[in-house]
Amino acid sequence: MKYLITGGAGFIGHNVTRLLEAQGHECVVVDTFTNYGFIPSKEIDYLGKHRMTRFNTDVYDIDIRNQWLIGKVFASEKPDVVIHMASYPRQKVVEQNPATASEVMSTGLINLLELSKKYNVSKFVYISSSMVYGDFESDVSENAVCNPIGQYGIMKYMGEKLVEDYSRRGCFTHTIIRPSAVYGEWDVEDRVVSKFVTKAMRGETLKVNGADEVLDFTYVEDTAQGIVLAATLDAANGNIYNITRSEKRQWTLKDAAELAIKIAGQGTLVCADRDLSFPKRGRLDIGRAQRDLGYAPTITVNQGFRKYFDWYNEHPILWHR
Repeated sequence: MKYLITGGAGFIGHNVTRLLEAQGHECVVVDTFTNYGFIPSKEIDYLGKHRMTRFNTDVYDIDIRNQWLIGKVFASEKPDVVIHMASYPRQKVVEQNPATASEVMSTGLINLLELSKKYNVSKFVYISSSMVYGDFESDVSENAVCNPIGQYGIMKYMGEKLVEDYSRRGCFTHTIIRPSAVYGEWDVEDRVVSKFVTKAMRGETLKVNGADEVLDFTYVEDTAQGIVLAATLDAANGNIYNITRSEKRQWTLKDAAELAIKIAGQGTLVCADRDLSFPKRGRLDIGRAQRDLGYAPTITVNQGFRKYFDWYNEHPILWHR
């Protein structure tokens, strides 16, 4: 099978690409290596260079908003399956530039959907977010009513509805993935776990906005495993899946910060009020993915933080000041 992966050289995407290649599939990667206007160029260049050494295919440096250029890729490559991961990655980034984020997350998506219809793609896999649920309690399932809070969650949910509508009209089948709090090797520093680990390694102060806020921290390799299962198995067709660690213990932001400090052996902690621009979240129910796909996350939060700490020690250019 030939898979076209938008964002396939990104943090999660390059792990998906290399897993598919390991299974013998042919991959076509589209990625722009954007820094979203604020990630240091030195950091994103270093990460991009090394991510690409982890898979074999070349990368099309194309913006999915450019219908003509992305259309040339579809015409020449004729993929069987599209895995759409290219997006503004989280709420903070969307809020800094909502107009451009909207173009990427709506116009870019429409371009891909239209081209998938035109070139007879059999399956479209859309990477959404747990943010589509809005405020939720732990063990939320895919059947829960979605009430997204914030521009990022709203745009992701809109994307889900567009994908479902194209599928309803018989253009292709689809699968929707809802990950949560993904962290791990080859990520940028500007994410919650990355910040906790690097600040602790520098002996700095870790700021927690909402000490009791629960997140379903998921190591990137487990997220990639779930996406590949959903993309390759027919059992996933037409379904939505929570793809998270869903560890029995509920991990709060304070717990995560304290774990980073413990592993690093230094750093201090300060707690502030919850950031009300983010919904209240918890652990997700992954029973459907376990039953349908055999999804089995293997890396605990304790193990994942230790792996991440060890990896940062091997790449001091990314954290040493």
